[in-house]
Amino acid sequence: MPTLVITLLLFAVGIVFVVKGGDFFVDAATWIAEVSGIPKLIIGATVVSLATTLPEMLVSIMAATQGKVDMSIGNAIGSVTANIGLIMAISLIFMPSVIKRSDYLLKSILMLAAAAIIVLCGLTGKVSVAFSIVLLVICAIFFWENIRAARHAMTSNDEPKDESLTERKTVITNIIKFIVGTIGIVWGADLLVDNGSELARIIGISERIIGVTLVAVGTSLPELITTITAIAKKQSALSVGNILGANIIDLTLIMPLSSVISGKALPVAATSARIDLPACLLVGLIALVPALIASRFRRWQGVVLLAVYVAYLVVTCVVVA
Repeated sequence: MPTLVITLLLFAVGIVFVVKGGDFFVDAATWIAEVSGIPKLIIGATVVSLATTLPEMLVSIMAATQGKVDMSIGNAIGSVTANIGLIMAISLIFMPSVIKRSDYLLKSILMLAAAAIIVLCGLTGKVSVAFSIVLLVICAIFFWENIRAARHAMTSNDEPKDESLTERKTVITNIIKFIVGTIGIVWGADLLVDNGSELARIIGISERIIGVTLVAVGTSLPELITTITAIAKKQSALSVGNILGANIIDLTLIMPLSSVISGKALPVAATSARIDLPACLLVGLIALVPALIASRFRRWQGVVLLAVYVAYLVVTCVVVA
């Protein structure tokens, strides 16, 4: 009983850290965008997404080094599916928005291309060195394009800046918020994953199911909290940019790194190849293709994404299990 109480207590502490950390983090990221002149979409896709994907990266790499391949792949893929099917769905339901197609086109193509390559990995039964190199190239293109766009935005933005944004006290406050927010999100997510996984093991859930559900959702909590906070603060571009960037990093950096660190190709289980990988690509297509065609994210996409994600969880946890 004492062990169970401690586990539940640490789980609750993790929630507090993630929630408060997310609040600080979005405030600081918004300030960075305002003071630098870089669009919030780019800030969300780079600075915010790198920080919020730290839990996925740490969990997947640690799982790979320990030989827990199913959890490593399940966490990376499951996180992308959760990011779109759950988190982006929530964002679209509460905050549908008009978009500039050119801002989203390349990021969307890169994410869908990476997801398609992962599906091919499932067909071959492994994430090979060759596929890992292609994924890393996509990752490099993603960061290069964001750096190029950021430079262009900074040089072309002639609007006068609010001088209060660059006051010494404001700068120090936001730097502290960014650091504390990042630590709170990562540490809180770690507490949630560790203690949530422990509770799941007591129940007797398989490693793959833990990876694609509890661990994937747990490590995606930074994105969820960032999204919820962004909705509350009316920062839709920051939210969608964070999700797109986080997904590209999950697919093109975390899995290849896990393969390199483990020293071999990562085998893909037949169940993952048949269910998890196609589900990841499907939610990506539902979220991005209609938006690129219509130049707007619509509420119905969020509803469909949420329905597909719930169906995926039912198939994974009830039918397959």
